[in-house]
Amino acid sequence: MPDRPDTKRPNVAMVLAAGLGKRMRPITSTIPKPLVEIRGKALIDYGLDALERAGVSRAVVNVHYLADLMQAHLRRRDGIEIVVSDERDELLESGGGIVRALPLLGPDPFYVINADTFWIDGYRDNLQLMAELWDPRRMDVLLLIAEMRQATGYEGRGDFTMDVEGRLKRVPERDMSPFIYAGAAIVKPELFAGMAEEKFSLNRIFDTAIENERLFGVRLDGLWLTVGTPDAIPAAEAAFKASAA
Repeated sequence: MPDRPDTKRPNVAMVLAAGLGKRMRPITSTIPKPLVEIRGKALIDYGLDALERAGVSRAVVNVHYLADLMQAHLRRRDGIEIVVSDERDELLESGGGIVRALPLLGPDPFYVINADTFWIDGYRDNLQLMAELWDPRRMDVLLLIAEMRQATGYEGRGDFTMDVEGRLKRVPERDMSPFIYAGAAIVKPELFAGMAEEKFSLNRIFDTAIENERLFGVRLDGLWLTVGTPDAIPAAEAAFKASAA
């Protein structure tokens, strides 16, 4: 599918890596969760590799817990410029972390990815697919969405409903949906304009986009893996082995 003529592919990304990773203890007693390894590779490197494949040249990574270890690991990366957004003084959550990092992200739409969830691409590269389908005339936010049948390590009732055009809404209370937010998005920086540098979730931005009917989703091609607890590591590694076979 050709790029839309009025759309530039995102060239910058925000990598959310500042969380405490409490559910991953005792592993995260000594290392931050993004450095937990799956098949000998740190979680954050799966995301950074995906961004590099998608043509992203600069990734802004926020740090808080065991920040020195995170920075030491990031300094070993090459092929993509890494810029650190320091939250040592206060953990600002996903939304507040982006507000602090805005001067580093620039004026154009950018990717947001979680450092502790990742996926195995199918026939398509999912970040490139998102870039191809990104349409700022209709969208303020575009999310990568997995179906439960494509997920390992997930326990929940789903996050969104999706209409035939890809528009998303929250799952009504006590209902279930097969659609899960897979930890990657494209967002417009102007959505954060005027916001205070304080703790708040990125869900606030998603809900505003829903109210304006401008939150959309792209179905993931492949398998989504979330590693929330130590018990989820074997399932993730088994999924990699099965996909290779």
